[in-house]
Amino acid sequence: MQHVVPAASSGTLRAEVTPASAGWFHLGFQLHAYPDGGHFEHDSGDREVALVLLAGDAELAIGEQRWSVQGRRGVFQGLPHALYVPPGMRYSLRARGAVEFALGTARAEGRLPPRLITPRDVTVEIRGGHNATRQISHLIDPGQAERLLCVEVYTPSGNWSSYPPHKHDVYEAGVEAVLDEVYHYRFDPSDGWALQRLYTDDRALDEVVLARDGDTVLVRQGYHPVVTAPGYDAYYLNLLAGDDPTWDARDEPDLAWVRGNWEGREGRLRLPLEGTGRDA
Repeated sequence: MQHVVPAASSGTLRAEVTPASAGWFHLGFQLHAYPDGGHFEHDSGDREVALVLLAGDAELAIGEQRWSVQGRRGVFQGLPHALYVPPGMRYSLRARGAVEFALGTARAEGRLPPRLITPRDVTVEIRGGHNATRQISHLIDPGQAERLLCVEVYTPSGNWSSYPPHKHDVYEAGVEAVLDEVYHYRFDPSDGWALQRLYTDDRALDEVVLARDGDTVLVRQGYHPVVTAPGYDAYYLNLLAGDDPTWDARDEPDLAWVRGNWEGREGRLRLPLEGTGRDA
């Protein structure tokens, strides 16, 4: 089963994941790149849409609403602009210079209004600690869409992320949700890479995938921790979708204890140099 979707090097549609191709029910994903003056226009149909501007300046529109957006130069240069588009609306983007953007979609009823999400609307938190420290930038949290969730995650060189390993493939109210999920990766420098383990409790699934710049990893089930190679900062765009879109997730039982272990720790290295019988 394919877990990694690489980005194409040419064309305006660089990557696409559909519910059918992924083998799940809700989430659709697309990656687009347009040159200066390029125009993208689409009808949301029976789906809600999150359009995340990864890089570049653009004219954005939903129906009769229009915005001129000065975006970031790339995902490592600031917080994003995004659109939330409910079902049954026409939306568009016209590039002012080269532009990259991602789309996340999910079937919805149309209970929420369209809106522009600006960097001021993005909530930023630092999660974890020690060598599992990372930054989470929240674009769409529970209640801000019908079935979609969206965050951007920055993981420093050599650090772990999505850790302790957690999963969201069985519904239990207040404990765990069922969510389709993609990780879309970028690295600084761009020749970097990360390893992502995908595994279930019974180890019927237990694989490690190599994620490079522009790759999209599909998380269908199980735990899915990430570690980025030393020397390379990692970015990933998380888009998730489900009937009950919450951040409820179940930690891997054998590693749940790690969640509190970094509290009060200083620095990243805890090597027992004394008493090893070797010169320090």
